[in-house]
Amino acid sequence: MKYSEATQGRVFIIRLEDGDIFHEEIERFAKEKGIERAYLNVVGGADKESRLVVGPEESRALPVNPMVHELYDAHEVVGTGTLFPDDTGAPVVHLHMACGREENTVTGCVRNGVKVWHVMEVILVELLGSKARRLPDKATGFKLLVP
Repeated sequence: MKYSEATQGRVFIIRLEDGDIFHEEIERFAKEKGIERAYLNVVGGADKESRLVVGPEESRALPVNPMVHELYDAHEVVGTGTLFPDDTGAPVVHLHMACGREENTVTGCVRNGVKVWHVMEVILVELLGSKARRLPDKATGFKLLVP
């Protein structure tokens, strides 16, 4: 385990609107407000054609080949994640979202584009006093959080 400490900074209450792409809007907002690190909590709706990364094709195969699932219609969503700068200093969202419709639920990472269906509410809590960032990992090809 690796860890570091941070303190809570500003808290933002955000309403994303119909057609917004979740991670693009949050990363743009972070740049505009000078937010480098944050915790995110989200609730709302995801539209059809939203794309989630739902796992690797094979658990331990390298390189990792991600599986992508496209939503077939509007879904209710709840998600939690983080925002940290990558090796270039750009803010990068890593958030997993559970998307449900009737008795079916799919959970995955939003990095391939989740489109807002009418509204998504986000609570963003800024994290201060940390140097944590996402750095490239040669073995996985991911930009991993280095606390």
